[in-house]
Amino acid sequence: MTRVLLTGAAGQLGTDTQRAAENVPGIELLAHDRESLDITDAANTNQVIAAAAPSVIIHGAAWTAVDHCEGDEARSFAVNSTGTQNVLDAAKSVGARVIYVSTDYVFDGTKSDPYVESDTPNPASVYGRSKLAGEAATLADPENLVVRTSWVCSAHGSNMVKTILRLAESHPTLTFVDDQIGKPTFTADLGASLLTLAQRNDTGVMHITNEGVVSWYEFCQDVLRAAGLDPERVMPCSTDELQPPRPAPRPANSVLANTRFAGLGLDLLRDFRAPLAEVVAELI
Repeated sequence: MTRVLLTGAAGQLGTDTQRAAENVPGIELLAHDRESLDITDAANTNQVIAAAAPSVIIHGAAWTAVDHCEGDEARSFAVNSTGTQNVLDAAKSVGARVIYVSTDYVFDGTKSDPYVESDTPNPASVYGRSKLAGEAATLADPENLVVRTSWVCSAHGSNMVKTILRLAESHPTLTFVDDQIGKPTFTADLGASLLTLAQRNDTGVMHITNEGVVSWYEFCQDVLRAAGLDPERVMPCSTDELQPPRPAPRPANSVLANTRFAGLGLDLLRDFRAPLAEVVAELI
């Protein structure tokens, strides 16, 4: 039995990781949200992790509001960098290894091909820089693992699927950018993969996303199709045409190649349209 402590249990990934754990033998999952484990409080973090004595920590807690991070660098780093260091220090005291969930935002998005694990990060936003700082702290211990993912969606919390469905109820047309591409990743699939990794000893950096590359414009069309709505209601625009402009820069290319994950012989996550259909069916 592998005792796994999960941070960020109330978020999208945390919720679906808990659901996935119900079907994964050999996992004892101890889930903590911000109320029971405040990663910005070193003393609380040490106390909770020492009492749990896990062998693995899946560290999913983060401040992911990209535009808000851009306007509050101190808080972004307090959560995503210092908070991560608190988790790492507590993990070391009980001999636990850490799986840190990171993001495509550690890249600037200027590469023409998909990003592989060995590519050099160059974040363009405060959020990306704070998450990269968390990566660096995690990788200081060679026993730990960084898992980067992208365009996270689920039936829970705030995400683009729910936003699109909400907008479609009140707007005859929807306008989304067609010059930002990536791989939508659904937390039901990602959570199950993280639990698989918790039972292994992989270290370093790994990318895990659902398969399928789209622009936000194309993704919006896919969401409407899944809901039985007309995808022709979606209009394309460029990032430069967005009004008002977003505070935080977005990577134009967020495509992460799952090179290492596939090379380990692990099953790649499904094409994103399969979990998208499941999520839309749950929401409508």
